[in-house]
Amino acid sequence: MAALCWIALSLSLLATIDNHVSLVEASDIGVCYGTLGNDLPAATEVVNLYKKYSITKMRLFDPNTAALQALKSSGISITLGIQNQYLPALAASQEAVNAWFTTNVEPYLDGIELGYIAVGNEVIPGPLGNYVFPVMKFLRNILDGKNLPGIKVTTVVPGTVLGSSYPPSSGVFASEAVEVMTNIVRFLASTNSPLMINVYPYFAYKSDPANVHLDYAQFTATTVVVQDGPLGYYNLFDAMVDSFYMAMEKVGGHNVTVVVSESGWPSDGSGQFTTPALAGTYNRNFIKHISSRVGTPKRPGQYIEGYIFAMFNENQKPAGEEQHFGLFHPNMQPVYPVF
Repeated sequence: MAALCWIALSLSLLATIDNHVSLVEASDIGVCYGTLGNDLPAATEVVNLYKKYSITKMRLFDPNTAALQALKSSGISITLGIQNQYLPALAASQEAVNAWFTTNVEPYLDGIELGYIAVGNEVIPGPLGNYVFPVMKFLRNILDGKNLPGIKVTTVVPGTVLGSSYPPSSGVFASEAVEVMTNIVRFLASTNSPLMINVYPYFAYKSDPANVHLDYAQFTATTVVVQDGPLGYYNLFDAMVDSFYMAMEKVGGHNVTVVVSESGWPSDGSGQFTTPALAGTYNRNFIKHISSRVGTPKRPGQYIEGYIFAMFNENQKPAGEEQHFGLFHPNMQPVYPVF
């Protein structure tokens, strides 16, 4: 009987420790809150769900009034996005950005923890790319005038902003993006702000599974897969991040860091590539990797802030895998265990 009691106590302690570790890891990770669904819970319920799972960082793609109201006094740090379609009008003048700030940020400064304002989402390269840098400068003028140095101004870029990314040391911005990215990277360096990057090993694996192995994409390889000079890569995530570091260094951003503003793996929608087991493995390992603060081979020990995409499956996104990146169903039940 004593032996059985000891075993039960040991299992209880292990469960407690495991739960504690999970909560610690969750608190180091952000989750993107997308709202492209007609069956999603109310913003107040969403904020409570973040708190329930000790998720202390949220990325909002637009200044959603209901969400911002619900976030007051929540303790959740926010990345607030400016929608792409507004960039041309905002880039036209300081006054236009002043008006945007007065409407969408000013009312919440005393109640929410605003870490970043992200000017546009994945518009570089592209026709809207040239509007990003002027808006960033106008926003910085406002924040400096209000003595708010803790709020950083940045933008979110996709992998296609790079003209070369393999091996990581060859990382360079695409020719059509290099001019605008040079201006942005130097701005980030001068304001001690990070570049936000969307990093998806999933898409690389899906597009070429014969050469991009699953263990390399999911953080499960146990030996070096890619050797790049003196640097050895066990996972594709690190290789993708380091290619961004290399590209930034080549245009003067030697000290610019990154925030991984999106990463994830869909649980359905593309056959064998998208299962709850694969999605769960990727996201759990992503959390573990970020929370370990090991950095990357190029910048070991440098913390990378990271956000999982996304909180919910969103039924108004394009049919297929795009509707299945959520950690939770709209009824707030987990799609698979992560936290």
